[in-house]
Amino acid sequence: MVLDMIKKMLTLSLITTGLSYAYADNWQATLDEAKGQTVNFNAWGGAENINDYIEWAGKNIKEKYGVTLKHVKLVDTADAIGRVLAEKAANNVNNGSIDLIWLNGENFRSLKENNFLHGPFSNDLPNYRYIDESSNKSLTLDFGTAVEGMESPWGKAQVIFIHDTETLANPPKSMAELLAYAKENPGRVTYPEPPQFLGTTFLKQALYELIADKTVLANPVDRVDFKQLTQPLWEFFNELHPVSWRSGTTFPSGSEEMIRLLDDQEIDVAFSFDTSAASVQISKGNLSDSVRSYIFDQGTISNTHFLAIPYNSTATAGAEVVANYFLSPEAQLQKQDSTVWGDLTVLNYEKMEKEHQALFDKQPRGVATLTLENLSNSVPEPHVSWVKALENEWRLRYAN
Repeated sequence: MVLDMIKKMLTLSLITTGLSYAYADNWQATLDEAKGQTVNFNAWGGAENINDYIEWAGKNIKEKYGVTLKHVKLVDTADAIGRVLAEKAANNVNNGSIDLIWLNGENFRSLKENNFLHGPFSNDLPNYRYIDESSNKSLTLDFGTAVEGMESPWGKAQVIFIHDTETLANPPKSMAELLAYAKENPGRVTYPEPPQFLGTTFLKQALYELIADKTVLANPVDRVDFKQLTQPLWEFFNELHPVSWRSGTTFPSGSEEMIRLLDDQEIDVAFSFDTSAASVQISKGNLSDSVRSYIFDQGTISNTHFLAIPYNSTATAGAEVVANYFLSPEAQLQKQDSTVWGDLTVLNYEKMEKEHQALFDKQPRGVATLTLENLSNSVPEPHVSWVKALENEWRLRYAN
């Protein structure tokens, strides 16, 4: 009786969003199969706040759906990819140790191209109705690899630049302006050393701005004249390094060190892939209240991170239920809270119900955190093959 009532309510809810009775029946079958399953969720475990968020979600998933979420904390996502490959080599096609993986970029491409993923599944999740694929290319192209329903979007990241308005009222808003500022103010600009991911992102941001035909970046790097195309990039760094922090002989380890250098007034511009970074550091007393975030005029690099299910998962139904919950307005709202994680929602505001819109409207935003409207000007990641090519060439030219 109770199950029939829940099924009826779910069906009516799905009908109001344009989905069919058959679809509701299919999802109810998934819910029934998932109940009692344990989902081994392999996800990076290097941040306490993210671990806490996953634990919070797990409690809700257990209560709502009877699915146990077990967070397998990774140091490197590549470790999980290696495990899937090893299980395939051992002909373990029915009893995989991983049910859900947090990934994007090269890790996704590797699994997809080798047919090591369950799916397509993401477009059939009930909460996928909140996704607007046309709003951001990174929802359908993961570092140049077509998603095609083989992974479910979880969150978004975008490069933001950080400055202190009291010492730098009008910060540089392009790579050309950044170089000009560095020449006028030697030692006040820096970036992390590739292959640190933010340093590599800085290379990609610069390349995007410095080449005329930006569409070529969507192609695999072996299909272009890499040497000719990247020449403006290396000319840029040849000019930047002599006027950089410590004359380009050493580099900060990442966003955290850049923020510390900004607070110590050693540099004037920092940047991060975490749009809430400045607000969080202000709240911790690590940055002045006068610090603010901004993006470049041409936009900044953004990407989407996803959840994927290995082909040999023993809990595919449970994994789909977990992925669907992580797409819910409830879970996305909690994740976007800067005091929880600060990870940008992948949901489209206009596709949400009024009550959910109201909750997002009321969500406190840090003093230095940009609005979603301010962040709307984004630049897609180049094809994943550009990463190694850029890193290798950078190291050949500049590594000490």
